[in-house]
Amino acid sequence: MNEKFEHPQVEYERSDLSALAILGFLAGLALVGLVMHIILAGMFSYLDNYTKRRQAATNPLLPTTTVDLRNPGPKVANEFPLPRLETNELGQLDDQRLAEEKVLATYGWVDQNAGIAHIPIERAIELVASRGLPVESANLAGNAKTREAPARAGRARRQEEKRNEIK
Repeated sequence: MNEKFEHPQVEYERSDLSALAILGFLAGLALVGLVMHIILAGMFSYLDNYTKRRQAATNPLLPTTTVDLRNPGPKVANEFPLPRLETNELGQLDDQRLAEEKVLATYGWVDQNAGIAHIPIERAIELVASRGLPVESANLAGNAKTREAPARAGRARRQEEKRNEIK
């Protein structure tokens, strides 16, 4: 059992990666980053000076504003036409949900002159359960063709229909 097995296609890497190569790559990367930084800083200063030279002078007759136009406040915001941007989405959503809950869970008038009122959902369910749903009159129900709902669906139903046709 002291035989030595050799597999010529299975070997390990005989050369290691040089630490000098890794440091050289990192130094080159830092140098390229520094050169790009210098180029971009020069472009920024050139374009900034170019914009300042080409900027039109402000009209001295215009009044200077001391109002912060970035935050106009509620008075100015209400003057804009609809639809407006929402400033408090969660608060507005809560108000809408509370208004819906008030309509759905309380008694109130829909049209007081016509005598139409709304009742809470729970009460409506209790009334329907105790009284039942309204039934159509006999003359309307007699004119309509009625059919029983099938006991089965799909393939079983078709087989049952075939058996009934044979009988």
